Amino acid sequence: MKPLIPYSITIEELAQLGSANIPKELISSSHLIYNSPAALAFNSPGAQGFGVKRAGLAIPGSIMLLIGPGCCGRNTTILSEMGGYSERFFYYQMDETDIVTGRHLRKIASAIEEILATQTVCPSVVMVCMTCVDALLGTDMEQVCKKATQKIGVPVVPCYMYALTREGRKPPMVDVRRAVYSLLEKQTRNRRTVNLIGYFSPLQDDCELYELLKNMGIHTIHELARCKDYDSYKTLSQANFNIILHPEARLAAQDMQERLGIPSIELTRLYQVAKIHTQYQALGRTLGVSVEDTAWWEQAKEIVSEIKQRCAGIRVSIGEMQNGNAYEMALALTKYGFAVKEIFANISENDYVYIRHLTELTPLTKVYSNLSPSMIYYEDGHEHIDVTIGKDCSYYHPHAVHVHWDEDIQPFGYAGVISLLKRIQFSLRERNIA
Repeated sequence: MKPLIPYSITIEELAQLGSANIPKELISSSHLIYNSPAALAFNSPGAQGFGVKRAGLAIPGSIMLLIGPGCCGRNTTILSEMGGYSERFFYYQMDETDIVTGRHLRKIASAIEEILATQTVCPSVVMVCMTCVDALLGTDMEQVCKKATQKIGVPVVPCYMYALTREGRKPPMVDVRRAVYSLLEKQTRNRRTVNLIGYFSPLQDDCELYELLKNMGIHTIHELARCKDYDSYKTLSQANFNIILHPEARLAAQDMQERLGIPSIELTRLYQVAKIHTQYQALGRTLGVSVEDTAWWEQAKEIVSEIKQRCAGIRVSIGEMQNGNAYEMALALTKYGFAVKEIFANISENDYVYIRHLTELTPLTKVYSNLSPSMIYYEDGHEHIDVTIGKDCSYYHPHAVHVHWDEDIQPFGYAGVISLLKRIQFSLRERNIA
């Protein structure tokens, strides 16, 4: 009898198969999902970080009405209390009659009126969060919310916690990004103003992107997470252009271009120092200005040089619950002298730009899927690992040094690289490893 082992594939084998033949074990929609403790934090209804429910409250002064069965409400109650936004959350608990007949749709406006009667300050917007029940019912929530807006005089905006659409054209986290910008109205654009869109929390304060943009003549830099009130939120529509920092914000940017006439440029979060420099130079060419990033570039190269001397051969596993693309991060750390032994992450066609380069440097690195049922057979000891990156990855190697790297504040650019490498170095020193 063959021993029971988790499914894995090497980087080299992935590259040979090509992006058109990704193994079904690495595509979550093609098999049963195993929510191990490693996956619970990011994949379950109790997911931490910015899920649809927390993200939907990104508009300043907003509240949310969650409409669904009691099981959905229980998870939300725990998360909202942990996140400090429980006072902005309200519930309509569906019963069997609601589920069978759709009766609840006629009660939404009245439920919102009851909520508003308890508020000392009128909310800027009411986000109505729908669950998979309404996905199965085929509810036209845009129309339902439009009627509610007309009745109560406060904007009512739908957002969808539809796990059923996660693999579709508009996954929940893509559509909620569109929803939180949907209330912006067309204004005169300011040629020296830009929006950074894609995250629900701000970039780290020391990120060089702020200074670089100001040196390019951009005087005002808006981020949704830094809007203090609804009036400041409305000024986002004055931007001359948007900078997309997360690919899930592309739909939101497209909607803003169609409705508000605001075009967009996309930047990718990278941990390869040379590629960051190349990207900034490309941004400058697009905007018709020169970008002087030498000081930050040299600072980043200096810490990379130090890391190469101190951490060469340190064995690393990288998960997907961290602020970065697991494959791009693996490529960067491999170039910096680390030995990346494992990657725990699903894969898309876009990841192959990194996989092809990884094949040349570390072809035997193993790739696992957190969500594969075969992961029930994974045991610590398959690989001796010194440091894990990502909260999910720490589950597989409890005795390694853990760098979760999943905080709300977003690392980006040279500052992100420096922060990550310093965090790794500090964590290893605490354990007297490097």
